Amino acid sequence: MTDPVAFARALGLPGLQDLHTHFLPPRVMAKVRAQFDAAGPLIGRPWPLHYRDADDVLVETLRSFGVRRFTALPYAHRVGMAEFLNDWAAGFARRVPEAAVCGTFFPEPGVAAYVAARSAAPEPVEVWKVHVQVGAFDVTDPLLDEAWGVVSETGAPVVLHAGSGPVATEHTGPAPVAALLARHPRLRLVIAHAGAPEYADFLGLAEQHERVALDTTMAFTPFFEEMGGAYPDDLLPRLRDLGLAGRVHLGSDFPHIPYPYGVQLESLERLGLGDEWLRAVCWDSTATLLG
Repeated sequence: MTDPVAFARALGLPGLQDLHTHFLPPRVMAKVRAQFDAAGPLIGRPWPLHYRDADDVLVETLRSFGVRRFTALPYAHRVGMAEFLNDWAAGFARRVPEAAVCGTFFPEPGVAAYVAARSAAPEPVEVWKVHVQVGAFDVTDPLLDEAWGVVSETGAPVVLHAGSGPVATEHTGPAPVAALLARHPRLRLVIAHAGAPEYADFLGLAEQHERVALDTTMAFTPFFEEMGGAYPDDLLPRLRDLGLAGRVHLGSDFPHIPYPYGVQLESLERLGLGDEWLRAVCWDSTATLLG
């Protein structure tokens, strides 16, 4: 099993920067874990969580892996929930120096106002999270249009789960994201899970839009490939180019993963895209994105 600290050291990196990890209020985290335990309708298969501890233990676990920067990435799934999550995530970032200030938003009255306020706060949101599969909404919902405009103007990245893995819904897939980018072409989107399983379509969107990137979350791992198939070999040269351009970011989904953290790193190394690509993905790109 790949040791994360040794992995980073071998690349000459001071550690790792993980753009896609999750920390949530305790009651919300318990409900999320229950969905994984029950292989709920948006999970679709047994998903035995490898990490299951209180926040302070999980933070120390990431530190022991040499992860120097990570995220909370709360995501709202109903009206009136986003600001509760945003308050909690701001507090988490104050308590944990390595954590970026994260936020989320939902199609609801007043969304543009709180997105603007969170963007201009003394501790502005550094990374937004939007999950259309869990939230059951379209990214082009008119209620969100002004909020997307605010986010586009500030330039803060949005980690967007819009791919149809692990379970497709009427709101997932590349078409709504393409429509969103047609209206807001300067949005800085990071497509979660490399867009699985619509890898080619989301890679194409990233190539067409200079502010669109991918994260590696669970992609390329044996577990994920069992669900959606292996990443197509013919896309790897293009993925390499995108990564060297600074637009592929390490993501893990920690702690919601059914295997040790090092499996993600092994899977990236196995792609054979070279040490320069790995350094960009595992440190440089996110260091630049987050400042």
